[in-house]
Amino acid sequence: MKPGQDKAQLEKEFDDLASIHGGYWRYGFVDHSYLYNLYFPPEEFFELLQSNIHALVQNYPVAQTKLAGWLGELIEQSPKHIVVGNGAAELIKIISAHVSKKLIVPTPTFNEYVNAAPAGRVVEFSLDTPSFDLDMDRFVNAAKESKADVAIVVTPNNPTSKLVPKSDLLRLIAGLAEIDCMLVVDESFIDFVEDRDQVTLERDIKQYPNLTILKSMSKAYGICGLRIGYILTANTEFAEKVRSELPIWNLNGFAETFLETATRFQEAFLTSCVQVRKDRDEFYRELSTVKGLTPYRPDANFVFCRISDNTPDSLTIAKKLFVEHNIYIKHCQSKAMQEGDRFLRIACRTPGENSRLVSALDELTRSYD
Repeated sequence: MKPGQDKAQLEKEFDDLASIHGGYWRYGFVDHSYLYNLYFPPEEFFELLQSNIHALVQNYPVAQTKLAGWLGELIEQSPKHIVVGNGAAELIKIISAHVSKKLIVPTPTFNEYVNAAPAGRVVEFSLDTPSFDLDMDRFVNAAKESKADVAIVVTPNNPTSKLVPKSDLLRLIAGLAEIDCMLVVDESFIDFVEDRDQVTLERDIKQYPNLTILKSMSKAYGICGLRIGYILTANTEFAEKVRSELPIWNLNGFAETFLETATRFQEAFLTSCVQVRKDRDEFYRELSTVKGLTPYRPDANFVFCRISDNTPDSLTIAKKLFVEHNIYIKHCQSKAMQEGDRFLRIACRTPGENSRLVSALDELTRSYD
């Protein structure tokens, strides 16, 4: 328990956190909720921002053409296929609310795709349980029946941390093409997957006009506060629809500087992802020892876990961890899923922080044995 705060104050703070969506660093707890790379960017990047702080604050940033050019150099893609957003959330809002006429989304997944869509214009397609696999044939049929023109697949998925095989996605693209439906594949966590280059669809966009890749750079690059995301598609009509909804200046100078200089730090970035994967695999092994907890094998930088029926619900477990151990995790009661009150999503942090969480969670679950 935090010094100077009693149980009632901490419980209120826990409840309040659900509505602020960030700024957690101000509160002094260990954040195992938000999902980002703790090993990147390198210190050299922060020194670069500090040395240019006056110019970055006092001058207008560049606009879309230049941003797409810099990003294209980083991901080795043509700028004409790229639209850069103020975080993926800006692009999701545009796609869900303005571009799509009817959206279909497998659930559970990142809530913003559904939240951003107008009422009556989104279909939630439940993933198979307990595997949380996406049935491609049923999904295509549901898209056809609902007359969806945009389908979303997040891979690895959030909160399940589960990768959709590339072969399944290619089959899905073909099935959706027959009904003139765009597939938006959210690859925000793809850099944490083993053999990343073999599973991403980035190199396949020219072959499939009904394919768009969407990516938040916050997760893999550890730059949540800079707010950078992008879509990548060879479908110039779809790209222009999204681009036309953006303001002339949608990124600030700090984000601009990251895109301008990111190629310098690419080796450090790749090294950081290797370390995250190593930490994640060890974290999964440690969580597997917790009594009353069943972790799903992760592909991203977080672990999806089911708590036993002998324990209280996931909200109660998350609140107790916060109040008693100053650790904040994500419970899944707000997710569109069966038995959401039995599931937790736990972000991987440093080995020491991960071990402390495992010890606290084990102590907590054993108390209900």
